[in-house]
This record gives sequence, C-alpha cells and structure tokens, in this order.
Amino acid sequence: MGCVQGKCCGRYGRRYKSSTGGSDAGSSRYRHVLSGIPLASATVPSDHLLLQYSSLTQRGYYPGSPDRENQDSFFIKTQFQDNPNLHFFAVFDGHGEFGARCAQFVRDRLAATLSADARLLFDPVKAYNSAFLTVNSELRDSDIEETMSGTTAIAVLLSGDTLYVANVGDSRAVAGVWDGESVVAEDLSCDQTPFRKDEYERVKLCGARVLNIQQVEGTMDPTIQHWGDEENNDGDPPRLWLQDAMYPGTAFTRSVGDTTAESIGVIAVPEVKTVKISPSHLFFVIASDGVFEFLSSQAVVDMVSRFADPRDACSAIAAESYKIWLEREGRTDDITIIVVHIKDMSDSNSGENDQIIRTSSKPSVTSERVKACCQKRGTITELQSCSSDFTTERSLSCVAPSPPHPLSTGM
Repeated sequence: MGCVQGKCCGRYGRRYKSSTGGSDAGSSRYRHVLSGIPLASATVPSDHLLLQYSSLTQRGYYPGSPDRENQDSFFIKTQFQDNPNLHFFAVFDGHGEFGARCAQFVRDRLAATLSADARLLFDPVKAYNSAFLTVNSELRDSDIEETMSGTTAIAVLLSGDTLYVANVGDSRAVAGVWDGESVVAEDLSCDQTPFRKDEYERVKLCGARVLNIQQVEGTMDPTIQHWGDEENNDGDPPRLWLQDAMYPGTAFTRSVGDTTAESIGVIAVPEVKTVKISPSHLFFVIASDGVFEFLSSQAVVDMVSRFADPRDACSAIAAESYKIWLEREGRTDDITIIVVHIKDMSDSNSGENDQIIRTSSKPSVTSERVKACCQKRGTITELQSCSSDFTTERSLSCVAPSPPHPLSTGM
C-alpha cells in the first residue's frame, strides 16, 4: 500500500504506481494462447529441480487518470551470476509522483549490485542488506526526485535447494506447501506496516504519528491506536505522518526512497527469510500488494493450485484481483505477479509443455476424480493435468478488461 500524496484513498486514494518489467526467459519460451504471457523454465542441476515460471504485470484502472502508467516493475534472471543453480525473481511496487522511475531504478540497480557481489552465494543475507542500503543511497543521489516517492521490493533468490527472501514494504512472497491433504500457504515474507506491533513501535520511537485518514480528518478519536489486523481491516489503514504536517501518509514502514518518510522511521533495511525447499514445496508466488490488498495468501495459493500452467494462474489471479478492486473501490491498483512451479526433474520428463505439477486436487474435483488423476511419486502426490477441468478454469484469464503491459526482455 502506498502513500497518500499524489493519490486518492476513496477520495484520498490508497495507492499510486507504474512501469515495464525486465525478464530473462530462460532456456526456451512459448506464448500463452489466451493472454500472451511468456512461459519459461530453468533447471537447478545441483538439486535436480526444474522451475517452470511465468509473470504478468497489469496496469491499474484509474477513472480520473486513464493514461496513468503502471508503476509496478519486476525482474527475472535465471543463472544469476552465471551460476546454473542460482535464480533471481523480484517485484517492485512504486508509489508517489515519481514511483515508476523509482521502481525501475531500484529494479536495475538492485539486480546489478547483487550480481556483482561475490558474497551472494556464501552469505546471501549480508549481500541483500548491503545491496538494499547501497541502492537506497544511489537513488537519493540520482536525478530522481524521491523525497516523496519510492518503491517497495520483494526478492526471492533460489540457490540450490534454498530460498532467500528479502522484503522491504508490503508486497509479498508466499509458497504453496502440500500437507498430505491440501496445499497450504506458507508466507515467505511479512508485510511491514503499522499493523505489526514491532514496526508500529519502531516508527513511533522515530517520531511518527500513526493515524488513519478518519483520525487525521477528526472524525475518529486519534488516541485510538489499534486498527484491528491487516486482513480484516475494512477502513483506511494506519499511516505514518510527520508530527506537524499532513504528509507523507505512508501505509508501509519500509521502502527504498521516500527521504521524507525516512525521517520518521521508514527504512530500506530488508527482512530476510531463509527457507529450505522440501519435496512438499510445490510453488511460490511473488506479487505486489495490488494482489494482496483483497486476497489472502491462502486464497492466492488456492488459485495457483487449480492450474497446471503458471500462465493460467497469473491470468486468473490478476482477473480476480482486478474484479474485487472494481467492486470495492471502482478503480484498481497496478497488479504484478510471478508464479514459479518447483518440480523434480526426474518426475517432469524434462518437457517444457509437461502438465504434471506437484499439487493437490482442485476444490471442485470430487475425491473419485482426484484418485483417477493422481499418482504417487516419491514422497508427494502429483496431479495430472485434466484437460476438461482446466479448459473451464482458463476462461478466467480473459476477465481483466485492461490489457497487461507488454513484457520486455533482455534484462
């Protein structure tokens, strides 16, 4: 969730964003029949894994600004640092008047800084911390006016059988994990907002006022310092303000850029989570808060679980997010998604068009149908693609009325 300046939340706007996405398509590439989204793959030879992935970025719909650019951006680079076992995925969500430029700058410089850091393979946490702080400083010294603009960032480095997830802000990464009966969501990051007690207390100590719009306007008691939790909060979220001013109004507590907000505790230091990939890890998703504003982690995981093709999952999630935004606010945020399936090379037949994924049955499939479609492979149940079921589901990929932003290559 962005800052108040330059947007409208209801009337004030809750977000503001935009931009292109860089993508390395991996060893080969196909075009999705319905949406034109690229399908790509990469191997992890050290651990006999095959990654099959896709991405989508969808410009938001703003009735008052129909030409507003997409301020989201993303980056995908397989064989990072020319290492066949190292793959990098990231999403950036710009905000403020120059949010698009901030997101693009941080996308390019973060990837370049990490790529040049020899510590990345041996100490990814230290490399991440150094890179984020370096890029934050570079952005401040650039010609981009980032006083009231910036970007959140969520990055996943897959190194062999381990995921290193770095988060600054309120975009999110989540994994789908098979628990023997269903696919459950495992959050790979934790949104950094005033809803979190530790983040709330940290920014308060730095001098931030924490109030929602109603409290700022005087229609709600400003001494109330609890707003429920993030998933069940239906009103305006708690925001950060200077003690004697009506800005910046950020709904996150960490960001790259945002010099003004930095004076009241908004920092570019990432939280880094390390996750060992097990046979139960089926896929992971990285997405901007345009997805997670109204969809829970479990809802997103449930949607990915219904599709053998990550392109269909990207399309369906974008369409559902777009629909809910229009229903709730009459506009939409920018939406960016990366879906990465994790497969055993021995079970995938190494086929780019292989439709077997390690996942649970769709909720709409009966137990008899599940038994007919599934087979036991190693320690995990796998679901064969059932064309009659997936044909019905794919109609979702045509729902979003605003076309995806063209995806660029060569990053």
